[in-house]
Amino acid sequence: MTHENESKIDAVTALTDKYRSDLKEYQDRESLHIKVENQLKGMKQIIIEMSSTIKNLQIDNGTLLKENDRLNEEIQLLELQIKK
Repeated sequence: MTHENESKIDAVTALTDKYRSDLKEYQDRESLHIKVENQLKGMKQIIIEMSSTIKNLQIDNGTLLKENDRLNEEIQLLELQIKK
């Protein structure tokens, strides 16, 4: 094999190695991107569910406050009846 052919083979080998390295780097970045995107989708779903739960708890809290007020009024009426 001539020196010129060896140089060409070395150049092709170097280019192939660089391509493999670049491809691996791209695949790693793509994998990270997919992982982060999936995590964000999961977090978004959790936030949606938490928002719904918070809204329901606020509604329940309002209902319980109204019931508490109603019961306090009933207690006052009963206390007035006892005093008579």
